[in-house]
Amino acid sequence: MIPKLALNYRLLALTLTAALIHPIVALTQSHPPEAAARRIEREAVKTQTDMVAAPNPIAAAAGRDILRRGGSAVDAAIAVQLVLGLVEPQASGIGGGAFLVYYDRKTKEIHTYDGRETAPAAAKPDRFLNEEGKPLQFYDAVIGGKSVGVPGTIRMLEMAHKASGKLPWDQLFQPAIQLAEQGFSISPLLYTALKKDSYLPRLEPAKSYFYQPDGTPKPVGTKLVNKPYSEVLRRIASRGADDFYHGRIARDIVATVENAPVPGDLTTKDLANYQAKERSPVCGIYRVYKICGMGPPTSGALTVLQILGILENFNLAALKPDSLQAVHLFSEAGRLAYADRGLYMADADFVPVPINELINPKYLKSRAALINPDRAMTEVKPGELLSKQSLLWGADNAIEFPSTSHIAIVDKYGNAVSMTTTIEDAFGSRLMVRGFLLNNQLTDFSFSPTVDGKPVANRVEAGKRPRSSMSPMMVFDQNGKLVMVVGSAGGSRIINYVAKALVGVLDWKLDSQEAISLPNFGNRNGATELEAGTDIANLKSDLEAMGHSVQVLEQTSGSHGIVLTDEGLIGGADPRREGVALGD
Repeated sequence: MIPKLALNYRLLALTLTAALIHPIVALTQSHPPEAAARRIEREAVKTQTDMVAAPNPIAAAAGRDILRRGGSAVDAAIAVQLVLGLVEPQASGIGGGAFLVYYDRKTKEIHTYDGRETAPAAAKPDRFLNEEGKPLQFYDAVIGGKSVGVPGTIRMLEMAHKASGKLPWDQLFQPAIQLAEQGFSISPLLYTALKKDSYLPRLEPAKSYFYQPDGTPKPVGTKLVNKPYSEVLRRIASRGADDFYHGRIARDIVATVENAPVPGDLTTKDLANYQAKERSPVCGIYRVYKICGMGPPTSGALTVLQILGILENFNLAALKPDSLQAVHLFSEAGRLAYADRGLYMADADFVPVPINELINPKYLKSRAALINPDRAMTEVKPGELLSKQSLLWGADNAIEFPSTSHIAIVDKYGNAVSMTTTIEDAFGSRLMVRGFLLNNQLTDFSFSPTVDGKPVANRVEAGKRPRSSMSPMMVFDQNGKLVMVVGSAGGSRIINYVAKALVGVLDWKLDSQEAISLPNFGNRNGATELEAGTDIANLKSDLEAMGHSVQVLEQTSGSHGIVLTDEGLIGGADPRREGVALGD
């Protein structure tokens, strides 16, 4: 029996989907969905005691209900994630991995939890090379079992709940179970993802679940019922994470990987041996603020802190957010930081990542000195560190595509969660088992294990976690008070999206919604990228005159953030997607 809930999630799903469809469908008559969503104006949401900002309104409402029942921020994050795996399956779910940053108001401590996937024991560095020793084309590596890593989300959530949960574990599963059994409506964003994908319609059972007999996606508003997913959640709710990593569910995951069109080598032993990890947070100072996030195997916090540490040498507050000079400086800082990311950052359990050197203010000041305020750099190489680590590694060529979900939560006790979660590419490996999709996270490794005779730090190795760009972050003032919770979706551009939001709030004094809604721009040590359909794209010619190579393209970020003030909480949700901020 499902306990009586404070909300009827089936009714909520229908109500919120209808409200969501109306403005987006009206605008998509002449614009692609991403552009349409971006043209919807949003105002910041203000509440007094608690808030959930999440990429889907049904998932956000489930988290808010958990908070209303006395749950902690961790409790709410679990409920949100389980619903996201149902209503936003293209982005995240229990078949993937996640990083969670948790702030405990009572102890003033920051805890960071690593639920990143791991490579199977049989994985070797040449995993994504063809018979000629050349890297595979990306989607030749993604589709099928070879790209699937051991899912880590459920084990990590259980670890965080044991440390900081307030409500019973099984209660947190009920919103998703009810929705899975009674049905939810396909949203415009899910429909668009289904329409774009050319691989998912070829593979069962995803084909029958998401598509009509003629191969077209089931339309917006279609009710989907997912009984297999509800059964999995019921088992985990009553038996804990062990039921996912041992026994029937684990065997079904392995069988799906083994029988895929491109088989993988994941084993039941790989699942049984998986461990989530609590790691030390990575923190740095920006202006008067202390900013903390997740350390390796994600490169997110380190690279964001590098960008900010470089920008600290410039007076951004005196510049307008959409000015030529602001975009130039931000992009040049990104080039320098991403250059270091590509060489030095990987799973710290396998390679020594020089964390302290990379965010040392003196080092970052020397990097900032390379920036010409009037001219773009012609070539950017990784910096030389005192430890001479650059002599050890070859440059990485890993690709990260823009899927993923981000959740920001503050509970009434003053605790907070910043959690970024993903199955990597949209719909992951496209392999569906028991109602959920399996990740393709192993393609976040470098396909080339060596470059110029040097091993790549982020090469494939057995049991290793692929490098990520996920950047769940928190900001504290000079008195140690929490002032901001933020993160984003968006592949390797996540780092730029999060850095932009932080600069928007801390330098330009915008509220969280204004900062998130700013046009996206930045550089990943290549072309300077400007968001299409925004005023900032008009800077293309001026940036090119300064020596930038410029690309104007769609950037469907998925940023969510909460700013804490003396008057209450101010939440922002990315207008490019379907998210909302909800509170008391």
